[in-house]
Amino acid sequence: MALDKFGIAKRIAKELKDGMYVNLGIGIPTLVANYIPKDITVVFQSENGILGMGPYPEEAAIDADLINAGKETVTVIPGGAFFDSAESFGMIRAGKIDLTVLGAMEVSEQGDIANWKIPGKMVKGMGGAMDLVASAKNIIVAMMHTNPKGESKLLPQCSLPLTGLGCVKKVVTELAVLSITPNGFQLLERAPGVTVEEIIAKTAGKLIVPEFVPEMDI
Repeated sequence: MALDKFGIAKRIAKELKDGMYVNLGIGIPTLVANYIPKDITVVFQSENGILGMGPYPEEAAIDADLINAGKETVTVIPGGAFFDSAESFGMIRAGKIDLTVLGAMEVSEQGDIANWKIPGKMVKGMGGAMDLVASAKNIIVAMMHTNPKGESKLLPQCSLPLTGLGCVKKVVTELAVLSITPNGFQLLERAPGVTVEEIIAKTAGKLIVPEFVPEMDI
């Protein structure tokens, strides 16, 4: 069976390493904070001015004034810090963030990402994604493999306005884990019960398929 959004977040949490500073984008990426492996310490940064962001709060612990960049209520771990947006983006632009996890509308086989605008639809702005993709040491995309029309979001070239060029290192969808290589998407893992043939059929970009593709361990 294909993963749900929580399964995608759990698989991405396995990419976290002890001591990392991580920025989580809006949507599926924010769920990653709930699945940190117990044997490591990770510091989450929110671009609206939090260092040391924790998981979503239980209902009794909700503080309406404590929110992430997506305006969702969050928690802060002991020793967490608050600062203004300028300080936050100073951290990002200085390359202090080890990993950024973002959602996307499209990713190309060259690692380009489009995640901020659909032409003709009103948006509030590009947010912090352009700074993040230009500055983070590693970028993982968390998204569904296809759009609501059933069309692949893993493409030879992005058709939507770009957020960044050649910056994505890995993509995790409900069907698969894929890395970006000079020769296209490389299939690393498949979701439990998902066949390689289904992944091939739903990937429009060039896909490199090894002889053996293991199931995800989540």
